[in-house]
This record gives sequence, structure tokens and C-alpha cells, in this order.
Amino acid sequence: MSEKFYITTAIAYASTKPHIGNTYEIIATDAIARYKRQRGYEVFFCTGTDEHGQKIENKALDAGVTPKEYVDKVAGEIKGIWDLMNSSYDYFIRTTDDYHEKAVAKMFKKMYDKGDIYKGHYEGWYCTPCESFFTETQLVDGKCPDCGREVQLTTEEAYFFKMSKYADRLMQHFEEHPEFLEPESRRKEMINNFLKPGLQDLCVSRTSFKWGIPVDFDDKHVIYVWLDALTNYITAIGYDPDKSYEEQSEHFKKFWPADVHVIGKDIVRFHSIYWPIFLMSLDIPLPNKIFGHPWFNFGADKMSKSRGNVVYADDLANRFSVDGVRYYALSEMPYATDGSISYESVINRYNTDLANNLGNLVSRTVAMTKKYFDGVIPAPNGDEGVDGELKEACAAAAKSFTENMDTFHIADACADVFSMLRRANKYIDETAPWVLAKNEDDKPRLATVIYNLLETIRIGAVMLSSLIPTTAENIFTQIGADVKDYDSIFSFGSLESGKNVGDASPLFARIDEAKLMAEIEAEREAAQKAAEAAAKASEKPEKPEGLALIGIEDFMNVELRTAQILECEKVPKAKKLLKLKIDLGYEERTVVSGIAKFYEPDALIGKKIIVVANLKPATLCGIESNGMILASGEETIRVVFLDPETPLGERVR
Repeated sequence: MSEKFYITTAIAYASTKPHIGNTYEIIATDAIARYKRQRGYEVFFCTGTDEHGQKIENKALDAGVTPKEYVDKVAGEIKGIWDLMNSSYDYFIRTTDDYHEKAVAKMFKKMYDKGDIYKGHYEGWYCTPCESFFTETQLVDGKCPDCGREVQLTTEEAYFFKMSKYADRLMQHFEEHPEFLEPESRRKEMINNFLKPGLQDLCVSRTSFKWGIPVDFDDKHVIYVWLDALTNYITAIGYDPDKSYEEQSEHFKKFWPADVHVIGKDIVRFHSIYWPIFLMSLDIPLPNKIFGHPWFNFGADKMSKSRGNVVYADDLANRFSVDGVRYYALSEMPYATDGSISYESVINRYNTDLANNLGNLVSRTVAMTKKYFDGVIPAPNGDEGVDGELKEACAAAAKSFTENMDTFHIADACADVFSMLRRANKYIDETAPWVLAKNEDDKPRLATVIYNLLETIRIGAVMLSSLIPTTAENIFTQIGADVKDYDSIFSFGSLESGKNVGDASPLFARIDEAKLMAEIEAEREAAQKAAEAAAKASEKPEKPEGLALIGIEDFMNVELRTAQILECEKVPKAKKLLKLKIDLGYEERTVVSGIAKFYEPDALIGKKIIVVANLKPATLCGIESNGMILASGEETIRVVFLDPETPLGERVR
């Protein structure tokens, strides 16, 4: 019977579309899950969406829809991106799922009956985006210590969880299980900043909004969103609050405790302090490990919509392919410190590693196999010194890759594979197959070289299967490899001779950086202009101040008449002026108007307009103007056009 492996992501908050920083988590977790399956584990990989809370209620209100309609849309968008990234999750849970909501309500009651939850009165600071409570001393410059946003002073009746009751037990667990929270820097932060100073009781219900799971014995309260969200890890595998741990289903007992929760560093406190204490209250074992990965910054800045530097995974995939995005995310995120993303760095990584190092190696090797051996994988004939060096590089890569994947050093594992592939490219230069092919006596040596290259590529494809799975399968097809099991990477020579390679096809086409960056900049400018225009259109105009009131008699003295533009031309030496010939029905006139910057003359001919018909004549650039055209705006002028069916000469009242 295979060993189990239960791995989860943090469930994504269904408030908005996830950017590449959010998407990294599903890609990394998927890579670990695929790797464990390769190693023979029975994997259960769970992800999903967190769909309750005040922030979502507010966003739904702004959008003019119900909260459920809002989260249905966003959850679908999140799931779509997870699927686009080729994530192999086994279960996608939503916290609006009926069974989850019922289980959470029962867990809350179970904790209450145990005496771990009590009713009280909350007064303190609340950060709506983080759905978090803070004391005055925890604020940083009067703002949320996690996200830096404004906080609101909140006063309301609430239920509280007795965190201090379990604090010593949790501290003991941290001390006895140093592997419980990684990287080590996160563990030290939780111990020094939260456990040692002492845990305060946690507010676990709200009454100021309704979008949440009701407390079933006090329905004016809804359950704190983090208690709701964290418990998804056990409801997803069938936890029944009405039963003891020993009485749970076989499926639950098989997979719990979770082997690892993969989460962002910003939510480590919730997972390593609140979550273990909730489990202690429920008499459920704690997860084996919590891994708090770092963030992706855009260049040196934190990625955020307000800064306009958000990058989305689906947009990247359209330019660089899904595996191109997966590889960049996995190879560029360090184990403990933040990673960085920019279009220039993505292009460089894509061209250097994927197009050149990997793509060229595969295409050259398959082409040489076809050219020199009619597409048949040759049998090797002995070793020379350089062959041994290549094999040593493969053995070292296999060992290091395995160690790094076992410890979630995924970027280092990526480096292991591509270091081996670079060694294979160097091996081509050292052995010069094109020179060996000129002499029939060198054919056995040429066979060894081609075999060694194909086998190195096969070993690389086995390792890449967890990182860029679609590309790995393409490589297996091109080199005609059937042996894909993980253990084969530890013994060089598993590729079967005598079989045919497939057809060579480019894995990754090289990208023209200058051309692509110009396209991206043009798109960015267009999007910025569209956003500015939309923002301006939504702005309310300022109320005019100090206008003198006029009587109806004054207004009736203004003669507004409908007219049609018959002719239109630019006024020489006057950039702003157009000369128009208009028909009022009862007569034709010439009007000079300062609209040349906003309209081409030909576009105005035939348009029906409103004219101030009793304005005293004025001479502009030597042309007598008899009237004024009605238009709106100051920086941008918009002429008031009429329905084409409007009769000429009608008075406008």
C-alpha cells in the first residue's frame, strides 16, 4: 500500500482576480504534488476559495449583486486560472458549499460547549481587507501591521476564543517540532512576536455584517471568516463534527494530519497559531508542516492594483505559454526571501533556459539522431572521459533535485535540472558529433555520444515532469522514450536502444525582446489612457460657484435655432478655428468656431447643430462670424449634435 501525502494551498479569497503572486502558490503546490505522485505517494491535493466576510459583502454591494452572485463569478475566475496553469488538484472546495457551512456551525458550537468560546464585547481596530483584529499596540503608524491600510475602530458584541488556554501547549509543540513551521525565519517570528508576549483571546464572531456562516444558537452573529476558512482543510476530506477523531471516516483518517499546508508568508500567523489551537480545541492532531512561501514583487515593489504593477498569469501565458509561466514562477521564487518579476526578466529566463538551453538541446539531438542514425536510438559503445563527466553531472543533478524537492527548495531544483542540461550542451561542443559523422570508423563513438545526449534529455524530462509537465511529455515523444519512472534517473542507461525518435518540433520559440517590450508598453499606455478616461467620465463635475442668476426674460432674449452644416474648412494660420457655412432653413450664414483641434472638417458636413442665432457679428482672422455653435467642455470640446430628422430653423427652448 502506497504512502499517503495530503497537501493544500491556502484557499484563495474570492474578492478579485488573482495575480501572478497569488497564482505562484498553486503552481508551486502542484509541482510538489506531481513530484510526490512520481515518487509513488497516494496524493490528495486540495485547493479552493474563501468566500465569506465583510470585504466581499462590500464589493457585492458596490457591484449591485448579491454576495453569492459575486463569489460565484470570482470563484469561477479563480478556478479557471488554476486550470489554465495545469494544476492537478484533486479537490476544489468553496466555503459556501453547504456541507462546509454546516460543519463550521457545528464546530463553533462544539468549541462553545467545551468552554473555549464565550460571549463578550469587542472594542478595537479592524482591518477589512485582511479580515483581522488588532490592538492599539499592534498597529504600525496607526495602520494595519500586515497590509499597511487604514483600520476602523470597531465596537460590537462578539464571541471570543480562549487562545491563552492553549498557548503553552502550542509553544511546546513549536519547541518539540522545529519542522512544524518553515522556513526557520517564520518560526522565529511567530515565537518571538506572538507566543512569547502572550496570546490574547480572539474575536471569532461579527454582528456588523451578514455575509458569513451564522452562529446557529445566536443568529445575529456570523462566524469569523478565518475560523470558517481554516477549517476547510478538514471539511474537504470529510470531517464530521458530531464524531470523535477515532470515529471519523476512513478517508479522513487516511489523509489527516495534512503533510503540508503551502501558504503565503502574510498569513503564517493564522495558520501556525490560530489553526493549531482550533484543532487542539477539536481534539484533532496538528498538521505535520506549514510552509510559508515568500512573495513575488514587481521589480523591487510590492505588487498591487493601486500601484498599477499587477501582472496576471493568464496574460503571461498568452505571451510565454503555460509552461513558460510555470517555469519562471518556480525558478525565480527563492526558498525564504521574496522573488521578483518583470517582463524583461521573464523574457531573459525564457530565452536563456527554455529556448536555448533546453529547446536547442532537444532539437539538435533529435535532428542528429535522424541524420546520422535514420531516427533510431543507437546503442552506446564504451566510455571516454568526457562521457563519465556527463554521467556524473546527471547523477549529481538527480541527487540534488530529489533533496531540493523533498525540502521544497523548488527554485534550487530547477537550477539542478538546467545545470545538467548546460553540461549536455557543453558535451556536444566537446565531442563534435558532426566531425565524428565524417568518418565511418568513428560511427561507434558517434553512437555513444548521441545515446548519452538522448539519455540525459530523458533524465531531464523525468525531473521536469513535475515542473513543466506538458513540455516534459513533448520531450518524451520527441526522443522516443518510454521509461518515465522517477527511480530511473538514478541509473544512467534506462533509455532503450533500437527504438525510433519522434518528429522534432520547437519546444519554445525564441522571443524578440525589443519587439515584445514595445508591444507591452503600447498596451500599457492604451490601458492607462482608457482607465484615465473612465475615471474622468465617472467624476462628478464641480458645482459652479458665483454665477449671477438671470430671469426668464433674459433667457428668452437668446435665440437658439437648429441648423445644418453645409460646408466646413480650416481657417489658414489659425490652428483652433474652423469656418462653417450653415443653413438655418430661412437663410445661410458663416460661423467661425474654435473646434478645429477636436473635429476634422469633412466629419462635420451634414451634421445638424444648435446655433445662437442672434449673437452680434464678430470678425475672427478676417472672417465675419454670425453666430455661435453650442458645445460642451473646456479641455475637450464636444459639439451638441441633433437627430438627423430635426427640421431646420426650429427654435430651441
